[in-house]
This record gives sequence, structure tokens and C-alpha cells, in this order.
Amino acid sequence: MTRGVGEEIIEQLFSDSKAGAAGSATAMTEQETMFRSTMEAAQVGIFVLQNQRFKYVNPFLVGMFGYSAEELLDQMGPLDLILPEQHAFVIEQMQLRAAGVLGHNYELTGLRKDGSTLPVMVLGSPSVIGGLPASVGTVLDISAQKAAEQRIRELADYDVLTGLPNRRLLRERFEQLLAAAEREKSEIAVIFLDLDHFKRVNDSLGHSVGDELLCEVARRLDSVVRRIDTLARLGGDEFIFAMPGFHTAAAVEVARRLVEVFSRPFEVAGHELTVTPSLGISIYPHDGRDLETLLRNADTAMYRAKEMGRNAFQFYSSEMNTTTLDRLLMESNLRRALVQNEFILHYQPLVNLETGLIIGVEALIRWLHPELGLIMPDRFIHVAEETGLINPIGDWVLCEACRQAKAWCDAGLPPICMAVNVAPVQFRQAGFVEMVAGALATSGLDASRLELELTERTVMHDADINMGTLSALHRMGVELSLDDFGTGYSSLAYLKRFPVGKLKIDRSFVNDLETDPDDWAIASTIVSMGRSLRMTVLAEGVEKVEQLALLRKMGCDMAQGYYFSRPMSADGMADMLRLQPFINR
Repeated sequence: MTRGVGEEIIEQLFSDSKAGAAGSATAMTEQETMFRSTMEAAQVGIFVLQNQRFKYVNPFLVGMFGYSAEELLDQMGPLDLILPEQHAFVIEQMQLRAAGVLGHNYELTGLRKDGSTLPVMVLGSPSVIGGLPASVGTVLDISAQKAAEQRIRELADYDVLTGLPNRRLLRERFEQLLAAAEREKSEIAVIFLDLDHFKRVNDSLGHSVGDELLCEVARRLDSVVRRIDTLARLGGDEFIFAMPGFHTAAAVEVARRLVEVFSRPFEVAGHELTVTPSLGISIYPHDGRDLETLLRNADTAMYRAKEMGRNAFQFYSSEMNTTTLDRLLMESNLRRALVQNEFILHYQPLVNLETGLIIGVEALIRWLHPELGLIMPDRFIHVAEETGLINPIGDWVLCEACRQAKAWCDAGLPPICMAVNVAPVQFRQAGFVEMVAGALATSGLDASRLELELTERTVMHDADINMGTLSALHRMGVELSLDDFGTGYSSLAYLKRFPVGKLKIDRSFVNDLETDPDDWAIASTIVSMGRSLRMTVLAEGVEKVEQLALLRKMGCDMAQGYYFSRPMSADGMADMLRLQPFINR
């Protein structure tokens, strides 16, 4: 630094000491040189103030703010280097230092010459220079510290993947919304949004694609909420909206808008993905007076939306609590039933319409509850599917059906095909083909004697992916049939490619076959289609002789239903296989 006011200030700091003996003058000059070198090498801004003007600034402070020393010394003061809204506080601090009051650390927002800002920490101490009050201080750039603190706050309050608020910040913001709602006697809508079948994306395309999809979903959702709303991610594919000032009617419009957000496919990693949401809505104070209760009730409503067909929203009602408790009790009992072997199989005959011969049976699960007696599958299968219990239950059915079929064969009964229903979740589980192979190997049943029944929707969802599983089963020798045919959305192009040997006409087209021309037209079309594709066609739900006559006239190959027999125990089915009561009926 060139000699100027700053140099004079340094000399004044040492002037009293130099007034002593000449022998000590040299030592004082050395101390002054060391002091000056230290100030200029310091990696912190150092200043001397007098009359609210800079009398000395070191090179680091000059570089920090972008001014030259000449621009600062005697021309400018602290007020020129901070934001205007902080002037009053700094003036007070300078007056205190001039009065001899010791200073303390305080934070300010510095203002550089180019107009940019930086956070600084300032410490000033009172002094006297040339007989007049002054202050000496330091300025520390704390940008790195502030950035680290901000990152820590983000990690604590925000979801790392999507950048949305997490549960902790949601709870904090909700407390503020709650206080305002109590004062204003207003309502708050809490919306619980869950993506439908998101696990399929992770399973088929990988978790990295799933993560990218979640980020795209978060961006799209964030674009439709108000500034005063909070959108948070709880984890997985669960998103929460806390929206103040919303009554029920307004929440309906918001929910509809959120569903519409998903109408356009998402472009992710070169894939065009279509996903849908299920939403549950609870309203403060009607459905709860704290966040946890409202979240729990919105979650209950969301599961209700899934049960209603997904891609929809449902409001919470108190009746849902009873339903939820029943469901939890059902789930607990199902787990116990697996452990204690409470499931049994009943069997219904599959009859050849040309000969009347029983050429197959369908295995149908029943739950023999120790207290409630025999429980039909329509009361518990949906709970098993939702909880994932369908996999172990379905595996048990497959193994038991194969064992029973082999036992009948070993007993010398006529050879039959054992038909087993496969749930969509079970079919898509990893290792399903290996599971089938294991059941056949353990029982000793020939693969050609096992028929797996899959619904249209199961096969057609991700048809290209499912083709590999179907082909592997076909190569193994297992027969495949499409259950509930005509109720789904089969593509004939895929149907031609699938290694499926049988179509089952859904009972909904058989119930009024003799009175409804449309049902007759659909059933006869399916029969014709099956024959053209060299497939066997079986009609379900046959209960009347008139229905049977029409099916025979159409050329339908097989039938099952109460006209022939209700599902029965293994022993009863064995007797029926021996007697063959439908031959030439």
C-alpha cells in the first residue's frame, strides 16, 4: 500500500512508544514493520474507523468489496458497504465504539462495488488515535459457512431426491397453518397422493428410472399448487398436500386438477411412461385436529380410491375407520391362517360338451376359519392382494393342487387337467416360473396336467414383458388359459402371439345367454374366434339346460357351472371322477 492516511494511522499507533529512549527506537521500528506486514498478509478484512470513515483498510478487505484503497480511505465508511436496511443498527454500533463500549460479533449483509452481496461477520473494538475516539475491527466473509448451514437445513428439512419438503418440514409448516386456521375459523385440506402400480416401474425398468419419474412427478405437481400450499414427499411414491382455506367443494376441484396432471405421459430416460394417481382427502377440523390424524384418515381414503378402481380421489368418512379396522383384522387373521394351515381347496368339474366326460377340474380356495366356518374367497382375496399375502397363498394353492392331481392319478382315476387361478401380483413376482417348476417337481405331476388360468388384464398389462414368462411356462409344457375372456382389452395381435390354448367365456355373458341377444352374439363370437385360432373354448357359470343347449349349438368345447356341480371337497371330486355322471347326458 502506498504511503497515505493508512500509513499515518499505523505510525500514530506506535508514536507513543517511539517517544522513549533512542535505543528502543530501532525495536519499535521493527515492531511497526512486523505489524504492517501482518495486516497486509491477513486473510481477514481489517479496518480502522474514525468519524465513521475508514482511516485504514488492509488488502484483504479491499479485495473483499471490490473497491480500491483510495476509494475507501477518508471517502467511504461502513454504511457504504452494507444494505440500507441495516444502516440504523451499524450507526448505533459505531456510536457505542466511539463511546468506548466493547463490541461483539454481529452478522451483516455486505454490498460489493458491483452490487452483489455477501454475508459477513464483523467485530469492532474501541480505540483512541491522535487523541480522538476510533475503532479497530475485522470483517470475515462467512459465505462458505452460510452455504454449509443452508445445506444442513436442506438435508434436515427437504427430501434429497425431489427437493420437496419432507415430513419434518411438513409438520413444522402445518403447525403454522393450524394456528392460523384456529384464529380464522377456517379449514385445511390434506391430500394424500399415491402413484398406482409404481412398483412395476422399478421392477421392470430399474430404480434409477423410478427415481427420475418421481422427480418429474414432483415438478409437475409443484407447478399446480399455490405459493401458500405445502407439497411434501413422505417417501416412496407418497406425496402430501397441505392446503389452507379449502373447504370440501374447493378440494374437489383441486383433486380433479391433480388427477388431470397425470393425463399426459412422462418422458423419462427415453421411455414414455403413463402413471395414474389415487388420492385421499381429509379436512381439518372435521376429520381430525392434528396432522397425524389427518394424514392417517387421508391415507385411509386413498386406499378406498384404489379399491374403487384407482386414478381417482375419495374423501375420508368415519365409516372408513370401521372398514380399515376390519381390514387390519382380516390381514392379521390371514397371516395366522397361513401358519396354521386353515386354507383348503374345493374342486369344480370342467366338462367336455361333446362327450360329457370330466376332463379337468378347477381348484378353488376356501378359508376354513376355526370360529367363522367356511369363508369364500371374495371376502379375503382382495385383502391378500393388497397386502402381498397373495403370493404365499397362491404358492400354497399351486403346490396343493399339483399334489392332489398327482394323488388322483396315482389312485387310478381318469387323467384330468388341474386348472389353477393365478393372481396378477403372483404372476408378476420374481421367480414365478421357478415356483411352478418347483411345485411340479415336488408333486411329480406331469406339466401337461397343469393349467394356469390368467385374466386378460394380467396378460395384457406390459404384454411384451409378460410374453417371456408365458413362453417359459409353455416350453415347460404347462397349459395356459385366458380367464374372464371378453371383459378386458385383449389385442388380437397379441392374442395370436401368446402361447394360450384355452379361452374362458366370462359368466357375465352366460347368465342371460338364452334371453339377451347381445350376450349370445358375444359368446358365439368368442367361440368362433377361439376355433379360428385353434383354441379350446370353455364357458363359465352354466346353470341352465337352455344355456347348455345354446353353447353346444355354437360349438363351444367345454363348460363348468352349477348345472353340473358346485365346487366340492377332494373326496367328493374323486367320487365324481370315478362315476363320470355327465357322459351322454
